[in-house]
Amino acid sequence: MPKMILDWKTANDFITDAFVGAGVPREDALICTDVLLESDRRGIESHGCNRFKPIYIDRIIAGIQNPVTNYEIVKETPTTAVVDGHDGMGQVIGYKSMSLAIEKAKKYGLGMVVVRNSCHYGIAGYYATMACKKGCIGITGTNARPSVAPTFGVEGMFGTNPLTVGIPSDEEFDFVIDCATSITQNGKVEYYERIGEPVHPGTIIDIDGNPVSGDAGVALKKIRQGTAALTTLGGIGEALGGYKGYGYAMIVELLSAVLQDGAYGKDLNGVDKDGKKSPYHLGHFFIAIDTDHFLGEELCRKKTGDIIRAIRASKKAPGCDHIYSAGEKEYLVWQQRKDSGVPINEAVQKEMSKVRDEYGLTKYVFPWEK
Repeated sequence: MPKMILDWKTANDFITDAFVGAGVPREDALICTDVLLESDRRGIESHGCNRFKPIYIDRIIAGIQNPVTNYEIVKETPTTAVVDGHDGMGQVIGYKSMSLAIEKAKKYGLGMVVVRNSCHYGIAGYYATMACKKGCIGITGTNARPSVAPTFGVEGMFGTNPLTVGIPSDEEFDFVIDCATSITQNGKVEYYERIGEPVHPGTIIDIDGNPVSGDAGVALKKIRQGTAALTTLGGIGEALGGYKGYGYAMIVELLSAVLQDGAYGKDLNGVDKDGKKSPYHLGHFFIAIDTDHFLGEELCRKKTGDIIRAIRASKKAPGCDHIYSAGEKEYLVWQQRKDSGVPINEAVQKEMSKVRDEYGLTKYVFPWEK
């Protein structure tokens, strides 16, 4: 499908106004928009404008996500907090929770905030980067609707569960590893369906234990029906280390539910006992570690940079001229896009025009309409 570039200002203003039109307070809408567009700034198109309408606007309309976020701290100590998000906007809950963790870390060295009853909070790397900007190491994770099978299983029992870490560096980019503990994630399969790209071999297993291939839309439908599931990092079985991805996914599942008495597994499928849509009740965790409480931010950044540069300078494989570190490719994408805008595929173009018309935001004329 052809893509068109939407400049950053128009994208930012329109999405913010659309969130406000859906009932999100403007201050919160600005946070939601920033998290959303950060995905596109980093080249993670599966979690940016691509998810604006179906994941956020449509869920608000369906009544399974609250546009006004009731952020409640139910228990707090100097270094920890337990938060109930009451099914509000996940980005707002995530932003406030990491901010609180950072505040505690700057004062006491470490801070951890856990959350229950939240919604999809966008790219986890956004929150790890928040910590890095303040000279902290940032760690976060979230559980998600059950779509990933455990090793030797074929049923989706837990989510794609990203385990995300950011470490400050003296490079132009910080070290930020932000990836699912499954080979691919639901958002990617949704994105493949939109652009007509087939399922990648080995990423999905059916109920009979066979790899799923072909049309991404068909595969996505099977996952939703429970007749197929995503596979963990390492793939099917143990031969290539699938048990490792399974183990890391379980770490995220446990940290996203155990400390906050949150929902997990099948209770996160967004459907109640009568088969009707219901809130997802997701759990998150946020950890900030202040480098100044150790040997200092400056030393931490330099040491991280030294390690990155040493790895980068190591011998390359034949035909390869560069070794990347986590966060580097995303930085390079931003350098390419910062003066132009976000690429919008045809399906999202139609969705944005529809949202514009429904909320009467007539001042916006998109480039695909000219």
